[in-house]
Amino acid sequence: MQAHATPPSDRGGSNWPVHIGQAAALSGVSAKMVRHYEALGLLAPVGRTDSGYRLYSAADVHTLRFVKRARDLGFSMADIGELVGLWHDQARTSGQVKRIAQRHVAALRLRIEQLQAMERSLQHLTQCCQGNDRPDCPILDDLARP
Repeated sequence: MQAHATPPSDRGGSNWPVHIGQAAALSGVSAKMVRHYEALGLLAPVGRTDSGYRLYSAADVHTLRFVKRARDLGFSMADIGELVGLWHDQARTSGQVKRIAQRHVAALRLRIEQLQAMERSLQHLTQCCQGNDRPDCPILDDLARP
């Protein structure tokens, strides 16, 4: 992940490089997450001041935005690592990227089916429950089943 994509426009009027707080604000992620993404290797090693403060380039902020968007779409950190690598790899094929996205879509569909099954079960249980002052409750009975 040495090469970086074209840097974003300088929306904040900042001079590059910027400190972690500015990078976080410009990318829409917290400083804690910036450090986390750096530790995971999603960012190339960043420069540091003589006193040890991290310095982020416009390309680093662009990468952070990329990671944030991928997280917003629910990609796993492993998938995001692959995607960042492919994004920076000019020899990539779009087929490689598409396979990752298709795998994620399949996982999302499975998760949606699981959530819908949970919803149906809970809907049924809440309809069976009288919700009155009596202690018997089909919801608790179902949860207590072996």
